[in-house]
Amino acid sequence: MVSLYDLSLAEIEGLCADLGERPFRARQLYSWLYGKGENDFGKMTDLPALTREKLAEASITDNLVLKEMISSEDKKTAKFLFKTHDGNYIETVFMKYKDRNSICISTQAGCRMGCRFCASGVLGLSRDLSPSEMALQIILAERASEKKIKNIVLMGIGEPLDNFDNVKKFIENFTDDHGRDLSRRSITLSTCGLPPGIKRLAKELPQVNLAVSLHAPNDEMRKKIMPVTKKYGVNEVLSAAKEHYAATHRRPTFEYALIGGFNDREEHAAGLAGILKGMNCIVNLIPLNSAGTDLGSSAETAERFREDLGRRNIPATVRKSLGADIDAACGQLRLNRR
Repeated sequence: MVSLYDLSLAEIEGLCADLGERPFRARQLYSWLYGKGENDFGKMTDLPALTREKLAEASITDNLVLKEMISSEDKKTAKFLFKTHDGNYIETVFMKYKDRNSICISTQAGCRMGCRFCASGVLGLSRDLSPSEMALQIILAERASEKKIKNIVLMGIGEPLDNFDNVKKFIENFTDDHGRDLSRRSITLSTCGLPPGIKRLAKELPQVNLAVSLHAPNDEMRKKIMPVTKKYGVNEVLSAAKEHYAATHRRPTFEYALIGGFNDREEHAAGLAGILKGMNCIVNLIPLNSAGTDLGSSAETAERFREDLGRRNIPATVRKSLGADIDAACGQLRLNRR
């Protein structure tokens, strides 16, 4: 049976028509699914009982199961472990900030990009996630935490641009004004740098924010930690980011994980500033969570790196570490439960 969260409003209207229901029932249903975040037919009380019975026989809304929720000691971060219908595990992280609640979701079960510092791809790629599996991460996490989210980050397990069609449909559904009506400006897509996908993002989802995981100032260094660089070099990635900005006027963020003794010295800051010179962008520095390796860096190093960039007129921020006590880095909880 089809998951309703995999269908657009138009497709749900088609399903309702096939079931002998009038079009406005589809809009009611869509509002329950997204606006109210309800996936239990029994609680959709403004739908006739017979309509709910027909929907339950023709479709599902529960193809993702919450297996575990753990919260950080400061209660600012919660991590969710979900199990898919075919036995894959994926992760979602809920983050509470002073002015908003944000959620980081997975877009694939595993990842084929093989970045050395990331736990998400250790087991390789199992498969793409469906739009419903992305949406239900949010619906179920909100219900468990009893809090609504304001921002979505596609930065969990997987490479979003490697699953573009499903990601696009998920975003379109979650931002439809008949459902959640969430602004696309409150969504950020993080990629390891796939130029064709970045260009497609600019064309098809221009309001969505772009974040590019750069992590090195040149191809030689980047190839050592990000195999994708063998196909798409730094210059090609930056060129695509510039095209994205020209088309959307939305400033890209460049993610830069500081890896101790590898890319965190002043010479690397100078190299990074050199390749970003003249771009309207911001650098987000990430003191690397070692994730069981010896690659970690420190907050003090990150602050020095930020100052080095600032002296070279490149704006940068240091990401505040959240959830270190609950394995909040991408893929850690999933690995620990295998």
